[in-house]
Amino acid sequence: MSNLPLFRDPWAKREAWRKSPVFSNRAMFRNLFPGFGIAVVAFTAYVIADNLLLQEKDSKAAHH
Repeated sequence: MSNLPLFRDPWAKREAWRKSPVFSNRAMFRNLFPGFGIAVVAFTAYVIADNLLLQEKDSKAAHH
């Protein structure tokens, strides 16, 4: 007796794409917001730079 399954799915080849790692939940979530990580880093750098520059201008204005 062979180890083949008793029921063979004639649509198995056509349904194989669903099991592809491209369509996994992790890949879908990672591609949900493209560029979001870069935007967070850029915005954080902008806020830090703005706060440092404002702090320097405020300190200069207070001395005069």
